[in-house]
Amino acid sequence: MNKKLMEILACPECHGGLKEAEGALLCGDCGKAYPVVRGIPRFVESQNYASSFGYQWNKFTAEQLDSYNGTNCSEKRLYSETGWSKDWMEGKWILDAGCGAGRFLDVASKSKAFTVGIDISNSVEGAQRYLEGRDNVFLVQASIYKLPFRDSAFDGLYCIGVIQHTPDPAKTLGSLPRVLKKGGKIAVTIYEKRRWTLFCGKYLVRPLTKRMNKKTLLFMIRLLMPVIFPITEVLFRIGGLNKLFAFVIPVANYVDNKQLSIKQRYDWAIMDTFDMLSPYYDQPQTQADAERSLRGAGIGQIRRMAENPGLNLIGVKS
Repeated sequence: MNKKLMEILACPECHGGLKEAEGALLCGDCGKAYPVVRGIPRFVESQNYASSFGYQWNKFTAEQLDSYNGTNCSEKRLYSETGWSKDWMEGKWILDAGCGAGRFLDVASKSKAFTVGIDISNSVEGAQRYLEGRDNVFLVQASIYKLPFRDSAFDGLYCIGVIQHTPDPAKTLGSLPRVLKKGGKIAVTIYEKRRWTLFCGKYLVRPLTKRMNKKTLLFMIRLLMPVIFPITEVLFRIGGLNKLFAFVIPVANYVDNKQLSIKQRYDWAIMDTFDMLSPYYDQPQTQADAERSLRGAGIGQIRRMAENPGLNLIGVKS
């Protein structure tokens, strides 16, 4: 185990200190043992509600990594949605809560911050394949509800596109601030709940697709995409109606992204359409509810980053 990471790890059950044993971490207080598999501490069972994300991000590991696709899409999104800068992050401990395949870890680690990515799924193994060798990147498989870190371990924490996919979004928001230092910064981006949200096309088909075998669902998306993609290429560009078509057609085609080639957009369409339809949970939140949860966990100075899509909130630990 990396000695630097051991400085901030703690038992997720009792928050007691951990010590290394052969192939495991042991809690000195409650006696629980946690395996270390392929260099990654594992604090959850391998099969859980987020297994679709493990399948997804081990299939599409590198597509959204700037270092792989030659764009700065993830970099622009991370700094836009956190309001942070490379200079502020340098030398600080930063937590990526729900890191997936590591698209934002790829960016954050270039700031020379100590970056820790956690995910409840085995997508951490996909992240490891592409980020291994960066001595300021650490990966942990753990639940967002039972973060295996000491209190006040982090200077900054971001959670982008994850909270709505957890069983209890309010509990998720309330679980994060414990590991932030006083004055530490938090940034979250959540699908926003509005009066018309549940009429969105994806929510009409998700009762079926979220229960489908994930391999079958991905096969069907790949089978249909040669037909659907050209249609959305036209419909998603019609002025005045493009947003309506994007709302009712459950396909992710980023026609306005000028950095991506058409081949890359096609691959992203498959990946993110699967991302729309496969998760077991998809629970958008209102701004009022999200802010209430954050304030209840000690976050102040909350404000919305209005220029960004989705519900993007930042705040500071009181």
